[in-house]
Amino acid sequence: MGLSLLNMLSWWQWAILAAVPPAIVALYFLKLKRRPLEVPSTYLWRRSIEDLHVNAIWQRLRRNLLLFLQLLLVLLVILALVRPGWRGEELTGNRFVFLLDNSASMQATDVEPSRLEDAKRRVGELIDQMDPGDSAMVISFADTARVEQGFTYDRHALHRAVDAIEPTARGTSLLDALKVASGLANPGRSAYEASDTQVAEAMPATLYIMSDGNFEHVTGFSLGNLSPIYVPIGQDDSPNVAILAFNVRGHETREGQLQAFARLENFGSQPVRATADLRLDDRLIDATEVAIPAGEVQGVVFDVGAIDSGVLKLEIRIDDRLKVDNSAWVAVNPPRQANVLLVTPGNEPLQFGLSTELAAKLAKVTVESPGFLKKKQYTTDTDGGAYDLVIYDRCRPEKMPQANTLWIGVVPPLEDWSAGKKVDVPTIMDTDPAHPLMQWIVMDNVLVFEGTPLTVPPGGTTLIDTNAGAMLAIAPREGFEDAVLGFLLVEQVGADTFTRTNWPIRPSFPMFVLNVLNYLGGGPEVLAQGSVRPGQVVPLENASSEKAISVVTPGGESTSLAAYRPGKFSFKGTDELGVYEVQAGGKTVQRFAVNLFDPMESKLPPRKKFDVGPVEIEGRSGWEVVRREMWRGLLLMGLGVLCLEWYIYGRRVSF
Repeated sequence: MGLSLLNMLSWWQWAILAAVPPAIVALYFLKLKRRPLEVPSTYLWRRSIEDLHVNAIWQRLRRNLLLFLQLLLVLLVILALVRPGWRGEELTGNRFVFLLDNSASMQATDVEPSRLEDAKRRVGELIDQMDPGDSAMVISFADTARVEQGFTYDRHALHRAVDAIEPTARGTSLLDALKVASGLANPGRSAYEASDTQVAEAMPATLYIMSDGNFEHVTGFSLGNLSPIYVPIGQDDSPNVAILAFNVRGHETREGQLQAFARLENFGSQPVRATADLRLDDRLIDATEVAIPAGEVQGVVFDVGAIDSGVLKLEIRIDDRLKVDNSAWVAVNPPRQANVLLVTPGNEPLQFGLSTELAAKLAKVTVESPGFLKKKQYTTDTDGGAYDLVIYDRCRPEKMPQANTLWIGVVPPLEDWSAGKKVDVPTIMDTDPAHPLMQWIVMDNVLVFEGTPLTVPPGGTTLIDTNAGAMLAIAPREGFEDAVLGFLLVEQVGADTFTRTNWPIRPSFPMFVLNVLNYLGGGPEVLAQGSVRPGQVVPLENASSEKAISVVTPGGESTSLAAYRPGKFSFKGTDELGVYEVQAGGKTVQRFAVNLFDPMESKLPPRKKFDVGPVEIEGRSGWEVVRREMWRGLLLMGLGVLCLEWYIYGRRVSF
């Protein structure tokens, strides 16, 4: 961005040009030609004194404005001939959309002072390079997008919008941000909100994506008139250790006591040693040193003892580049037995998993046949919220219950859920170990006879992914959550029952059943498992007569909530990491924790390229620079000086 010069003349041309200023000065030193004239003596003496002043060199230079204007004109011409200029960014087009990633990983400090601040600086430089008449808009995005500034020609407004962007602890999704930009660049496209301006004609725009690329590839989307430029933010070698799971469960051998489990992952290229501190209500109760090889996962177990309620905080002490994933919380609430309804024609493995001693402590399970769905008692109970969880095994009601649900072999009666054609022997490719339903679950040794790939609703999460598509997914619904398993555990053919997977004989299956009871069936108990992610909607319950409750954030802000159904509440303000308190009647009745637990955010090396539909977008390692010259402005200034000199000369102004 420094000033540079270009030599446009040869040496002898410069020599002639350099002689012009001395020549101008010399003209002012020429002796005046006088003619004899008889005048009174007193007049002669006065003019002689004036001639002395005029012939004094420095006095003459100080008093002659025309001389200085002529020298200034020559100086401007010389500067214009050397063509001074500076290196600036090349902007293509006259409409720009700046997408700034403010997700959790953008808080990394591998770029000083942070990735987000570096992205804001880069966008600020681009705004400064805009020509008069260019317009731009600013969009920030994490898991959702927000228009910080609509299309405007005002650079100051754009700078203010960029400066106002704050970091978040959320995950990253590029799709929403692309929808916003697309709605304003492509005719007939839907924008992000109904209030967004729709265009009847194509309005092409250059799309700058400032991000570290920690998001999934975008499928089913066309850029249309958007010309993308991806600028990766961050360094390739960025060491980081993250807490990806933190949970509390009953001790395996000691009745009435608890154990805390954590999973740490080293995303760096070198082995590290970290100290893990466990605190109960801000009091240190245990600490251990953990060695984690490069790219490996290490589990940590703490014996917590007997705890009725309280807040457990796990913190790892290590010098890495991202701090927000170095802490995790679990809010231990007084235990409550969940009410679970299982509707099935018969499923021995599942019923056995729900009847174990540990499962019986977590939930009271009622088993009914599919015919129960037609009875009035079913409608009364499910509409009144009598159950925390309803499991539908190969059967489906006409409408959704007022409860969390698990569907096995069928999909909910909702438009957003659908299942594809059956696929023989789908191979499990990946799982989401950060989600509470899949914690401590290993599916590498699980075989499936056949399954139906699932279409997951917007906002849903794929928990088990196969080569044919999603086989286990979960999605929110009006304060509840619905999980769908795309393959059967058992199948009944006539009087015979056949197993359709070996999962029930694997150790991960009873663990999955306990996760289902804890997360989907536990009500307040699920919130004791540190399962809420930033931005996630949290369903809350309050059995007391209070019609309103309040939620106090970790930062101390209180939000009042009104029940949308008797005893049912929904809280959306989970942007801050830490423990939230639910209060009713001035007393704390419940706590829940919000944790990052996102390996995509904790894996810091920026992505080199990604796909948007059929288009592969490759990151730029540096700016496309262009030389911006000043000679036109200098010549305009010279023209102004020349006009001023002629004006002064014409008015015979003396100085």
